[in-house]
Amino acid sequence: MNAATATATVTAAARGRCAYLLIPGAMLLLAGCVDDQVRDSARASPEWLRAQHGLVSEDFAGSQPPTPMCHASTIAEDADDLVVAWFGGAYEGQHEVAIWSSRQSHDGSWSDPVAIETGTVSTGERYACWNPVLFKPVHGPLLLFYKVGNSPRSWWGMMASSSDGGRTWGQAQRLPAGILGPIKDKPIQLEDGTLLCPSSTEEAGLRVFNQGWRMFIERTRDLGQTWQSVGPLNDPREVDCIQPTLCRHADGRLQLLARSRSGRIMQAWSGDGGLTWGAVTPTALPNPNSGIDAVSLRDGRQLLVYNHCTAGRDQLEVAVSEDGTHWLSALVLEDQPGEYSYPAVIQSSDGLVHITYSWRRRRIRHVVVDPARLVLHEIPEGRWNQAGW
Repeated sequence: MNAATATATVTAAARGRCAYLLIPGAMLLLAGCVDDQVRDSARASPEWLRAQHGLVSEDFAGSQPPTPMCHASTIAEDADDLVVAWFGGAYEGQHEVAIWSSRQSHDGSWSDPVAIETGTVSTGERYACWNPVLFKPVHGPLLLFYKVGNSPRSWWGMMASSSDGGRTWGQAQRLPAGILGPIKDKPIQLEDGTLLCPSSTEEAGLRVFNQGWRMFIERTRDLGQTWQSVGPLNDPREVDCIQPTLCRHADGRLQLLARSRSGRIMQAWSGDGGLTWGAVTPTALPNPNSGIDAVSLRDGRQLLVYNHCTAGRDQLEVAVSEDGTHWLSALVLEDQPGEYSYPAVIQSSDGLVHITYSWRRRRIRHVVVDPARLVLHEIPEGRWNQAGW
């Protein structure tokens, strides 16, 4: 849709639920939810989405989904193949929800999804599985972290490994008490081999009593044999944050970005390899209380995948930053009714970026991006702007 020919349109500058309605000679601020008819009229067309610079390909991970619900994907590269995992079942939290996985080979074909972890304990009782995280360290097997339990308030951390690129998995081990592993997003590996795993807890209770969402960095120097927990990094009486993702900057600093209940993506910085962290502060980017993920590109830039809105999960975007502070719009991945959420992102050995995310909680979408071909635009005052839309 071209704004020059539209008589009334919601601007791309207001990709959330609060929008500016442009009418010739007037600008009105619409508070709260945008009327569905007006909101739908402002959505980017599928043709426009597919024509964006930098978008290489898109498909679905695996064949037809084996379960009604698929959510919270993760992706890793091992021996030039891609491995994707997610949790799936009848519905989130149901005791038969398992961790499923599919692999993409060199020819681009996906293997049939298989259940790789079921949440069955030694007594034979079965619990729901949650939030898998795949990670391939520089040296060592492919690692899988995931959670098992009735809910995020009672789950515990598990870890398994694969020496054949995710085709088979060894016996999963329960992580030590107080350690959950990376809670949604992948670890980063320091030069000395230490893994920094971004983690968080979701304690039930009143914020006035310092109960709520807390973030931690869990460190392991030996690929999960021993652990050290750093944090909590935030005070839930001031800000509730979970599911952090980590970025590494050229000057050696680490940046944490996180989901929050405050309507903004939150951030914190570390100058000592993640041993200590500064205050948690808001970024200029919105967050509808939904998961995000980021990757540090080999050219030094940071690439972030997130829902650029303060309510709902029907818009999923990519932003890029040179310094982790000033973000530029890069791609619109989704802008149609439905839920598009919980992204995971990596840069593969060929320099391309691979993104997976929950597509209406029915499939896992896989998008390939060439970061060298992205056309970037300012996000004035945090409002999305895409040229040509």
